[in-house]
Amino acid sequence: MHKVNKIASSSTIDFFSANASSELALPIMEGGISAGFPSPAQDYIDLKIDLNKELIANPSSTFYGRVKGTSMQDAGIMDGDILVIDKSLEPQDGDTAVCFIDGEFTLKYIKIEPDAVYLVPANSNYHPIKVTEENNFCIWGVVTYSIKNHKRKGM
Repeated sequence: MHKVNKIASSSTIDFFSANASSELALPIMEGGISAGFPSPAQDYIDLKIDLNKELIANPSSTFYGRVKGTSMQDAGIMDGDILVIDKSLEPQDGDTAVCFIDGEFTLKYIKIEPDAVYLVPANSNYHPIKVTEENNFCIWGVVTYSIKNHKRKGM
């Protein structure tokens, strides 16, 4: 069994360690899955995929986070989804990032301008946040993957 350790929690995200040393090879359909017209099913699945190797490029600096809230819903990141967060990546303009501002974590797009940084939500019910010198701020990590939670009600 692969145990994931909860390392921190905030009002917007729960953080978990990523144990990339474990291996869990799952079956994968070699020919892919048709998203257009149905195709004949394969009789067997003979390839395996290890999600740790596929999703984690930098194991020592990668964490998982479970989203709490709706500020990024228009980007397809919903409450309950799991994020793969890499702290070693250099943030770029337009990245989705977990940021720490004034004692709170938040998940937003980062907009980097010559004279300012903005944290931009993907939901019109929330407003962009302009980061100023007065803020206690850091970009904690860049989101590399979002894993959907399809067990939500209504799905």
